[in-house]
Formats: sequence, C-alpha cells, structure tokens
Amino acid sequence: LWPWLLASSGLPALVQLVTLPFFPDSPSYLLIQKGNEEACRKAIRKLWGEGDHQAEIEDIMKEKVAMKSTKTLRVLEVIKERSLRWQLYTSVTVMTTLQLCGINAVEFEEHLIPYVSLGVGLCECLSSILCSTLIDRFGRRVLLCGGYMLMGSVLALLTMTLSLQHQFFWMHYFSVILIFLFVIFYGTGP
Repeated sequence: LWPWLLASSGLPALVQLVTLPFFPDSPSYLLIQKGNEEACRKAIRKLWGEGDHQAEIEDIMKEKVAMKSTKTLRVLEVIKERSLRWQLYTSVTVMTTLQLCGINAVEFEEHLIPYVSLGVGLCECLSSILCSTLIDRFGRRVLLCGGYMLMGSVLALLTMTLSLQHQFFWMHYFSVILIFLFVIFYGTGP
C-alpha cells in the first residue's frame, strides 16, 4: 500500500504539469517585469473577462513606480541600518529558535515507530488548518509566543514520559501523543 500512497502524490503534479501551460501569466509580472502592457491587458481579459480594466492596470503601474523608487539594500547595509535593527533581531531570533526547537529530531526519528509518520503528517495538515483560522483572530505574535510555550511544555512532559517508560507500559503511547501535540503546536505557532 505504501508504494501506491507515495505514487499518489505524483497525480497532482502531473495535473499541474499538463494544465500549467494553459494558464495566463500574471498581469503584474507582464507589466512590471516584462514591460509588456498589451500582454498584461490580454492576461487581465483572460482572467477577468471583457470590460474596462484600466483601474487595475493603473494600480499595477503605481506598484511599478513604487518599486522603482525603493532602494534595494545589500546584506551588510541591512545590518548597519539602525532603523531595521529590531526587524533583523526578530527575524534572526525566530529563525534560530525554529532550528533549535526540536522539530528536526521529530522528523528524523519518525520512521522508527510504525505509523508515526502517518500521524505526524495528519498533525501537520491539522495544524495548517488551525493556523489559517487562528492567525486572523489572535495575530502572529500570540501564535508565535504561545506555540513556543506550549512546545516547551510538551518537551518537558516528553522528557518525563521517556524517563518513566520502563516503569509503565503505556508511557510509550503517551510519548507518541506528546510528539503529535508537539508537531501541532509547531505548525500553529512558529
């Protein structure tokens, strides 16, 4: 059954491969990157039907002007720019904690226990659905901080269950449940 399950992911890729050439290019790409206004108008008509789409084209032109007036900074300039310092600190902190939070160990070791990889995949799907509904309600900061706190709590409980697994036969199952919770909290938070 596993070979069929793995091969089933090729079906959407095949559908995309066959249908992608028939989709129009993005109007903003055609106008901003390529500078081809006629192709942009044609793509807009193909996407939105016939009609007057001058307002959309003017919006894309405003975006093009705004992009030209924006200066692109190099990495060293971003580091030296004082007004961007807090954004840089935040980005570095989030990326560092993502690497050090332990999700890589969960992903690496999931093949050792039967059906855990299936459960982890389901938890990832569930967490993406949860995140998309919760982010508008609570905001990114609450999900980020809450996710890290819940992940830390789950890791503390997981440490206890792993140390008690030789005394109670059911601790293995509780550990797997905690791993699933860790993946859900990782997906909804960080």
